Amino acid sequence: MTKYEMLYILDNSLTDEVKDGIIKKIEDLVTSNGGVVEKTDRWGVRKLQYPINYKSEGYYVLMTFEAAKTLVVEIKRIIGITDGIIRRLITKI
Repeated sequence: MTKYEMLYILDNSLTDEVKDGIIKKIEDLVTSNGGVVEKTDRWGVRKLQYPINYKSEGYYVLMTFEAAKTLVVEIKRIIGITDGIIRRLITKI
């Protein structure tokens, strides 16, 4: 398995319960498919570099995990169809 970092930005207008649910959904996606979540670091609300969907702030989350390459493709697909996630970036470390 390869080690990855994923930084994703949630819509700041979501409630805390919805944000927690999305974070848990992504962590469960990794663990249920044979990956290991090492750390999830919630950075909180930060100003975006440029407006995205007419929003100027987002809730940043950094997750470090180990997974197979095929799981990374599935994570990208799931995040792409999940409401509330503005952007994501997955890098191999």
